[in-house]
Amino acid sequence: MLPLALLADVVLIIVFAAIGRRTHEEANALLGVLDTAWPFLVGLAVGWVICLAARRPAPWTAPGGIVIWVATVAVGMALRQATGGGTALAFIIVATCFNLATLVGWRLLGAVALRKQATHGKIQP
Repeated sequence: MLPLALLADVVLIIVFAAIGRRTHEEANALLGVLDTAWPFLVGLAVGWVICLAARRPAPWTAPGGIVIWVATVAVGMALRQATGGGTALAFIIVATCFNLATLVGWRLLGAVALRKQATHGKIQP
């Protein structure tokens, strides 16, 4: 569960960066996506370390996703600001909302699916 959850988060951050760069028709696709993504990937790592060090909430749960989301956006924006990256209010809002929807969203969908299976007798809670 742990490696897949981390991989899902990394992919979602890269997708976020790729969509943003495509929307703004920015050049240098691969390096540009990595340039946009790296501060948020560092924030993601911080969130994961917090969850794993505290042992609760588990990083693959919705509460863990909230910790990871907050760290991702907060650290990502701080690093962008410190390195001269853009932190316009519109970008902060989009980054916050997109990452909330994705980093917490997949965890909520997974919890609902597990609960549904458990109520139908397929999985013991």
